[in-house]
Amino acid sequence: MNDNSYIYVLVALLPLAAGMVVFQVNPYHALLLRGVLGAIAALVYTILGAGDVGLTEALMGTLLAITLYAVTVRSSLVLRLGVIEEGTEGDAIPNDKTAGDFKQLIDDIRRVFHKRHVRLELVPYATTEALQRALLEKEVHAACAPQDQLEHSGESQLYNTAIRVRRVYDIMQTELAPGTTLTYVNTPDAEDKH
Repeated sequence: MNDNSYIYVLVALLPLAAGMVVFQVNPYHALLLRGVLGAIAALVYTILGAGDVGLTEALMGTLLAITLYAVTVRSSLVLRLGVIEEGTEGDAIPNDKTAGDFKQLIDDIRRVFHKRHVRLELVPYATTEALQRALLEKEVHAACAPQDQLEHSGESQLYNTAIRVRRVYDIMQTELAPGTTLTYVNTPDAEDKH
């Protein structure tokens, strides 16, 4: 009598691994689990006598799919935040207090989006005009620039952040601590520019 119980165990791992992929919150962990799922499927196919299907699953379903998913996840989970370069425009970051506030703001934004597995990429621009143009031309998702402080206001906002992605605006509006003024900017589509 031949004991093939290991086949049942391997076959039972398929729906378990698939369920883990579906319910995984971290996209990088889901990517890893997708590779495990493909390897298990290729092994099951091979053991059951379909070596050609197992090889195809290993090459196309696992290696190629994982590579494409990795590129997609890496490029789509980035928030590009345009900022004014330090030391340009005269007093873009005028003193140590405002520089500390800017660093705190960037740390807060990183913290908010780190929970969502989104990487923050700072894109420096030399002038406010270049920063605004980059936002309107969709080079960046948001633009953060110092705003003029009113002489008579002791608690004025130090930075203005213009955001062109509605979901990013909603997240920042609910979770970001005070210290910046948030503005939603509705950017026209490329076809509307003609």
